[in-house]
Amino acid sequence: MPLRNPLARRVSSEEPVRILSIGGGTGLSTLLQGLKYYANPTLSGHEASPVREPLNRPLELTAVVTVTDDGGSSGRLRRDFDVLPPGDIRNCMVALSEDAALLSKLFQYRFSAGRGLKGHSFGNLFLTVLTQITGDFAHAVKLSSEVLASAGRIFPSTAANVILQAKLEDGSVVTGETQISKAKSRIQSIVLKPRRVHPLSETLEAIEQADLITFGPGSLFTSVIPNLLVSGIPEAISKSNAIKAYFCNLMWQPTETMHFSAVDHVAAIHKHARCNLLDCVVVNSKAVSAPHRRRYAAQQAQPVKVDIEALQGMGLRVVEAELLAQSEKVRHDSHRAAAVAVRLALMGRRRRQRAQSFPSVAAV
Repeated sequence: MPLRNPLARRVSSEEPVRILSIGGGTGLSTLLQGLKYYANPTLSGHEASPVREPLNRPLELTAVVTVTDDGGSSGRLRRDFDVLPPGDIRNCMVALSEDAALLSKLFQYRFSAGRGLKGHSFGNLFLTVLTQITGDFAHAVKLSSEVLASAGRIFPSTAANVILQAKLEDGSVVTGETQISKAKSRIQSIVLKPRRVHPLSETLEAIEQADLITFGPGSLFTSVIPNLLVSGIPEAISKSNAIKAYFCNLMWQPTETMHFSAVDHVAAIHKHARCNLLDCVVVNSKAVSAPHRRRYAAQQAQPVKVDIEALQGMGLRVVEAELLAQSEKVRHDSHRAAAVAVRLALMGRRRRQRAQSFPSVAAV
């Protein structure tokens, strides 16, 4: 694949390795939780990981998070106070904070009772209040991240108050992330309302400087793709010399990605970005256990099929790794996913350095 931006800013060997992660929900926070030990090596717990990758230089993390959630605590605050939904961003802030920190537990605390409070998390309320005080949601996120000593920067994909809308295969149109997640017909396409909204300037700068840009894991249509519907983001990613990697979901998501293969996931990303953004796909190589398969089959969910030859036929590099966490649910292992991301980021740094020295050569 040709290097796309030969005029990009020169990369110094002293600069930190930079990873930009795009998504939302619990999937993105899982990846960030593993990456924070590279960004802040003083944190305890990383030494216990059997898959730690050597990284003899600083790592700089940036997360770009979708802001289309309209359910639960986030949805209520959004309607009552006209703020962007804080839930996904709160999860990312906590994922990047110290696990044992009291403030981290405080931000995740959810009220189980209380008139008007039941169901709200303290972190969501904190972000909402700070937004009201500062008048700027993105600045409130920055200040909250500083309170938590987060090992990275977090930006909403846009500062605009957007709503997600889906067109289904049966011809119907569904509005709102919550309703889209419940749709019975297969999703054909999604758009933002209003359609033309812009990213933060800091996001575009982070894209330009990234060595690796990751997508997912997480809900394809309600966590990953909405970020690519923000004007300017797909174009900036396309121009970037970073490696662009999609961390493919492990299982179908009931109603949202039923019967989707890894190829279907990639095709949906490229369709909505209106260009072929991805360089590689990271897939799990470890079989899902029989008990897990039976449990998920009851929810009409099966492991995502990975057709390596078909992915390679799309011009993609396929990275296989044992990514399954040892847990009751089928989830990505944060340390293993992070180790793959770090390897790809180091490759991306070499690719960007080649681009500045030999702008006409092709990436390997």
